[in-house]
Amino acid sequence: MMFGLKTPPRKPARSEAEKPFWISFSDLMTALMVLFLVSMSVALMSVTQEYVSGPDAHEKKKNACLNEVSKMTSKEFPDVKINGNSISFGTLAQFGVSQHWLDKESQKNLRKYVPRVLSLARSPKCAPVFKRVIVEGFASASGRYLYNLNLSLQRAERLLCILLDPKASHALDERDRRDVRNLFLVAGSSFNALKPTGAESRRIELKLEFLDYKEKPEKIREAKLDKEHICPLN
Repeated sequence: MMFGLKTPPRKPARSEAEKPFWISFSDLMTALMVLFLVSMSVALMSVTQEYVSGPDAHEKKKNACLNEVSKMTSKEFPDVKINGNSISFGTLAQFGVSQHWLDKESQKNLRKYVPRVLSLARSPKCAPVFKRVIVEGFASASGRYLYNLNLSLQRAERLLCILLDPKASHALDERDRRDVRNLFLVAGSSFNALKPTGAESRRIELKLEFLDYKEKPEKIREAKLDKEHICPLN
C-alpha cells in the first residue's frame, strides 16, 4: 500500500483590488501643481472680471440716471436744455443786467422743475450713483472780474432762496427742501463760459455730480429746517 504525502492547500492569491495603492512622489507634485494653477486662474479671472465689468457697470448706471433726467426734461420742460450732466434753464431763469433776482414766473418754473429732478435722484435707478447738485451762476463779459464773480455767486444763491421758501407759490414740500439744503452746493464763474449774447450769459445752471466707482456717499448731517425763511440777499 502506497502512502502519499499530504501537502497543505494553497492559499488563494490576493486579488488586484486588495493590493495597496501608492502614488509616486512625482505624481503627487504634479497633481498639486495642477491644483495650484487652477486656483490661480480662477482668482485671476475673478479679479479681472471685477476690474473690467465693475467700473463699466457703474458708468452704465450713471448714464441710465442721466437718461431718465433727460427724458423727463424734454417731455415736461422742453425749454430746459441738458448738455452732458449740465442743466441750463435759458430764458426760464434769465437775470437782468447787474441783477440777481428773478421774476415770479421764473421762480415758479424753478419750483416745478427741481422737485422732478430730486424725485429722480431718489429713484432706484439714480440713488446708488447720485452724489449732489452744483448750482453755478454766470455773468456777462461786462464789468470787473470780482464784481461779476460776486454777482454770479448771488445768482446761484438766489436759486436756493427760491427753492427753500416754504410760503411761496408752488413751494417745495419739506422733503424736497431738506434735499436742497443737503445736496446743493453753490458756485460762481464770473464771466467764464460765456454765451453768444450778454443776456444768455446772465444765467444759472445745475450740474449733476455722481459718485465715482467704489466711492462712498458722504454722511449727511441731519438737522431741522430753519424755522424762519430769511434770504440774506436784498
